[in-house]
Amino acid sequence: MSAPLQDAVVELWRMLEEKGHIYLGAYEGWYSVRDEAYYTESELVDGKAPTGAEVEWVVKEPSYFFKLSEWGDKLLEYYDSHPDFIGPNSRRNEVISFVKGGLRDLSISRTTFEWGINVPDQPVPTSDDDPNHIMYVWVDALTNYLSALGFPGGDKFERFWPAGVQMVGKDIIRFHAVYWPALLLAAGLEPPQRIFAHGWWTRDGQKISKSIGNVIDPTELVSTFGVDQVRYFLMAEVPFGQDGDYSETAMLATANGFLANALGNLQMRVMSLVHKNCDGQVPEPGLLNADDEAMLEAARTLHGKMAPLVACQSLNKACGEMEVVVRMANKYIDEQAPWALKKTDVPRMKTVLWTLMETLRHVAVCCLPLMPASADCMLDQLAVKSEHRTFSSLALAEAMVMAGTPVVKPAGLFPRIELEETLTADTSSAEGAGSAADGEAAKEADPEMVEALRVEIAAAAEAVKAAKSGGADKGTIQPLVDALLALKAEFLELTGTPFDPPKTKKKKKKKKEEVA
Repeated sequence: MSAPLQDAVVELWRMLEEKGHIYLGAYEGWYSVRDEAYYTESELVDGKAPTGAEVEWVVKEPSYFFKLSEWGDKLLEYYDSHPDFIGPNSRRNEVISFVKGGLRDLSISRTTFEWGINVPDQPVPTSDDDPNHIMYVWVDALTNYLSALGFPGGDKFERFWPAGVQMVGKDIIRFHAVYWPALLLAAGLEPPQRIFAHGWWTRDGQKISKSIGNVIDPTELVSTFGVDQVRYFLMAEVPFGQDGDYSETAMLATANGFLANALGNLQMRVMSLVHKNCDGQVPEPGLLNADDEAMLEAARTLHGKMAPLVACQSLNKACGEMEVVVRMANKYIDEQAPWALKKTDVPRMKTVLWTLMETLRHVAVCCLPLMPASADCMLDQLAVKSEHRTFSSLALAEAMVMAGTPVVKPAGLFPRIELEETLTADTSSAEGAGSAADGEAAKEADPEMVEALRVEIAAAAEAVKAAKSGGADKGTIQPLVDALLALKAEFLELTGTPFDPPKTKKKKKKKKEEVA
């Protein structure tokens, strides 16, 4: 046990004791060693803890108690006056319901084991029958949040406490949203500003379990897909705070669908055109038209839309805002067709490419917390200085992509992933293993997503057609063809059927009547 933690726990205990919130009594009831939690008879489910853990009956033994029962109404008042204290709302409702059900005084010491921190100032045992009290594990575990900042006192504690957000698993929300604020308030300390409970991951609709054989090796996952691809998937795939389901189909859709096809391919198309057609430097923009202004407005307001979503842990929605801008940029480049403009209107081509580079600058800076390595690579290719890679620099004129700045030859950001085999052992022998997969196959794709993808494919096809008819060289046409094929592959992954463009009906020519 570290000395700073022990000092902090002892100080917190003494603060509670001095204020009359601790007394010596006796405990008798159900206790789960795995959960390190006490349960009432009414909370047990089929003789087990609500979590499924085994419980044991603790025979009446001496114990120090924290007067938690006195804090029910006070906690409810605190939740009411601090509506953002617990997130997401489903967990807030769960905690409020638990507290309204009535709180019992909390046993905060045990005498049946020796490891842990001794209760301070207890009478020295005079015989083997005299108990030695060890603090309840959650008392010293929660105090780690304080001791890490040098509590009691210290510059770090004064500067960083109360904490902004404490992220916890949904199964330990009670300890953090009930016991923890009650202990702190009773001691005269401020609780953290927010407690947010994240959900659990399942795989193909099933609980991840060693017995089923569907455990995901994170090292292998990162090795296969890449660190930033995995990071983005975990933040963008499901509403943060809810349970999320992992499948290789979904992971591939993120890695190949959005990251490789939409974002990565956009960056490669733009920077390849700049490097080849603008003397390897940032182009000089001309007069902006309405389309350019609309594109830049979407980029410049991106951070303002993402920031409040991140602040309330709506990470998937924040990612969604970024995806909107990226898809808008893909539509913009297809409609403006800078590869064709280089033969008809070079100044206009440079304006379009500059607009796209400035758009990508905003996207890349906003991506830094999500995918730091890939975002830095994007910014390197965009020739953005290191001191301008901050949110505060997004609105600075000197941080914009500067005409005449040399750019490097672009490199791919997100290589397309092709899987040869599944990442984990076969689970077909496990009971019910096929049900989730069958359900996944039978699930219908979102009609709006399908229609949006159809529009993107049509635009990409038009871009290829325009490039070919405009006499573009192979180096210009090939990235467009790759983008079209990638979108069609995404359509197949989303719908389970190949893309079939709408066919135009040809009018049949009427046969001329034979003249008799």
